[in-house]
Amino acid sequence: MALEISEPQRLAKLDGREIALGARAFDVLAYLFAHSDRVVSKAELLSHVWSDLIVEEGNLSVQIAALRKALGKERIKTVPGIGYRLIRAATSAPPQAQPDQPSLPSIPSLAVLPFTNLTGSAEQDYLVDGIVTEVISALSRVSGFFVISSTSTFTYKGRSVDLAEVGQELGVRYVLEGSIQTAGNRIRIFTQLVEAESGHTLWQERFDGTDADIFDLQDEVAQSVAGALEPKLQWAEVARAQAQPTENLAAYDLCLRATPLLLKLHAPELLDEGLALLDKALALDPDFIQAHALYAYSHTSAFATRWWSFEKAGAAEPHARRVLDSDTDDALALAYAGHYIAYLKHAYREGLTALERAERLNPNSGTVQMLLGWVHTYINDCRPAITHLERAKRLSPLHPHIGVINGGIGNAHLQMGETETAIRHLEQAVTEYPEFASNQLMLIGAYWSVGRKADAKRMADHLRRKVPDMTVDTFLRTRPHHGEDYNALMVDALRGTGFPD
Repeated sequence: MALEISEPQRLAKLDGREIALGARAFDVLAYLFAHSDRVVSKAELLSHVWSDLIVEEGNLSVQIAALRKALGKERIKTVPGIGYRLIRAATSAPPQAQPDQPSLPSIPSLAVLPFTNLTGSAEQDYLVDGIVTEVISALSRVSGFFVISSTSTFTYKGRSVDLAEVGQELGVRYVLEGSIQTAGNRIRIFTQLVEAESGHTLWQERFDGTDADIFDLQDEVAQSVAGALEPKLQWAEVARAQAQPTENLAAYDLCLRATPLLLKLHAPELLDEGLALLDKALALDPDFIQAHALYAYSHTSAFATRWWSFEKAGAAEPHARRVLDSDTDDALALAYAGHYIAYLKHAYREGLTALERAERLNPNSGTVQMLLGWVHTYINDCRPAITHLERAKRLSPLHPHIGVINGGIGNAHLQMGETETAIRHLEQAVTEYPEFASNQLMLIGAYWSVGRKADAKRMADHLRRKVPDMTVDTFLRTRPHHGEDYNALMVDALRGTGFPD
């Protein structure tokens, strides 16, 4: 079916039939039509169509939805994280899954979007986000669900989004939305389950409680969504999924506040601020396992960015041991602690055992898959490493540490001698997460090994500015095991690019 556009007449025809469009929808279509040979970014469309106004991205989503309704969904392709591309001539062939758009899993697939904070206080964002994260965690542990992790869904926070677009970008059939209100110590949570493609509301519910029984509210929301999605699932499986993290709500509050500071890690100052909050939480509740786990994980990140020395980062071992010696069934806590002792203490088998248990507890955690993949790279077990890391990308395509995931994939390919593939992933990783010095280190080795010595030296100069005390001995003393060929490659590259022994 042919699409025709006449801008002077402001007329659009599909297979000779005139299409009724609003003014903004026509402007969007005309611009996409004129640039149908490429992907047009959202920013470019907003700038062109609303050149005289400052508008939110949601305005564009509304017009795209209207165009898809008029032209057919297959006419306008979403390129996740970038923009849209218009397909001028539709074919009668069945649509094929696009490599940049995940296909729907065979089991019920769900994304829980950040809830809207209606408390009237931005300071309550941490509480709202904490409830959403706990609900995602509970649902992820149900083997019959495919649940997108919070690291991807939280990229939609504060945005007006088109649910059909969210479904396409994340590869899910259902979306859970919600809002939270407070009055004194009372909390009201409103949720609705929506079929992403049609926008049809399948179920909605309201939950009331107090700040003292917040954990019961989290469990109740998780159970109710499970019932709406798949009535045959065992309710008990969800009921066991979310154990109350701590009896001390003040400690839990402090840990929630520390979490975004320690996981984003864009500056050393945030690390210090987050650790100070964890110190307060552990002073209130020394047995708070999630706080111990986050403490350990933040130290691995502090060394991976090279903000801290290997020795300083290694001082968090008692926190990791506290987690591993407990009987916790918190998958993320086990993953953080297991990765810590593998990465910074080189206790590979013990770390892998903890991560494998974490995977059994929560097979749908993108972070668990990411850390499990990295530990496999440490022991030169590269094919399983790639499998886990690719699964992490599928579970969490918008993970804030996607650069760490791609860096792990690049590391595995580099160890296997697939250097050009490694370079492609590592270059992407360095762009995605410039703070992660380990990616830059690996890219130096990859460039050097294929004779791209100028590129290797350029990257080495960049790394030296960030880590002026980097030496070959530091690399050999602190590296995870990897394989001997890989280590020899890296030593040759570091010496060749001017790092002292």
